[in-house]
Amino acid sequence: MLPLWVEALLLLGALLVLLFQGVALLFAFQITRLKPLGAAVVPAPQGRVSVVIAARNEASDLGPTLDGVLAQDYPDLEVIVVEGGSTDGTRGVITAREPAVRLLEEPPLPPGWVGKNWACWTGANAATGTWLFFLDADVRLAPAAVRTVIEWARSEGADLASIGPQVETVGFWERVVMPFYVQVVLTYFRTPRMHRPGSRAAMANGQCWVTRRDEYFARGGHEAVRGQVLEDVAIARRYRAAGRTLRFAWTPELGRTRMYADRHEMFEGLLKNVHGLDFSAARMVGFLAGLVSLFLLPLGLLPLGLATGSLALTAVGAVLYVALFGKHVAFDAAIGTPAYYGLLYPLAVAWYLVLVTTSLVRGVRRRPIAWKGREYPVGP
Repeated sequence: MLPLWVEALLLLGALLVLLFQGVALLFAFQITRLKPLGAAVVPAPQGRVSVVIAARNEASDLGPTLDGVLAQDYPDLEVIVVEGGSTDGTRGVITAREPAVRLLEEPPLPPGWVGKNWACWTGANAATGTWLFFLDADVRLAPAAVRTVIEWARSEGADLASIGPQVETVGFWERVVMPFYVQVVLTYFRTPRMHRPGSRAAMANGQCWVTRRDEYFARGGHEAVRGQVLEDVAIARRYRAAGRTLRFAWTPELGRTRMYADRHEMFEGLLKNVHGLDFSAARMVGFLAGLVSLFLLPLGLLPLGLATGSLALTAVGAVLYVALFGKHVAFDAAIGTPAYYGLLYPLAVAWYLVLVTTSLVRGVRRRPIAWKGREYPVGP
């Protein structure tokens, strides 16, 4: 039999966990969903759109991405690919589509720059469009994507608009981890809240985002965030600080992407995002504590209630099981992963625990971040 005060604290903790899960579901419900404009919908001309793609060792993904861009029904499109010294067949993929695609050689990477930021900055400076449409090399767009996104950004008065394409998951670990990753991004950045006037929430999806050329350079573009790994969030925060309008939409019908080729690349890619260059040991410890207290410890309430004979703990513990596993099943189904993988969410949490612990150890040891064959030193 547990002391009454201990039982009361456990029940209070369970209530807080349930509230957190409810917030995640609320954010998922509130997220804007953008569907393709019909062929009969012809928006007013908005000027040239320059699609800028940074490509380094992307031979396996870039071809379908470029074909998707070239199939767009937008009337005035410029396509620029900045080739970053690839060692695979990336260059051949680009040249096979010239002159419809413009190949730019990435200049030598200056000190203090992250490779993707340098490539995007190079492409933006060469672009001639009214709009800059930044696209990752592994995002395959539907034919109406550019037209739909530009019209949506115009109608919303958005200074920066980004979309979330359908996340394709192939292997076992991708299907376990990536739905949990979507939840982490959604709740950590409070994504739907950034649509509210006066909100401080700010994020963008660097896979696919659009801005007017004049706004981009007025905010400093990628040059202003040259050393940031999460450059999309850093740019969005600069727009927010300047009082500009941000928009984000979930768009499974406008684009698809498989973010990582295998579990090893997924681990390194997510490690890069979690770690960043502005390493904070306190943030990593807080992240670990949050993962354990919000997703793993609550699962112990039901067996504890049964062991101690507490009806209240048993009942609330059962509710927690339904809430936690039910929420993850729903998220998996929502992003197109087989729903039953949601029942394995403790494995996703364990994956993240290893990920964050690795980040903490690397950061304390001042080890650089490695990505796409380049290393970047870790700041304070």
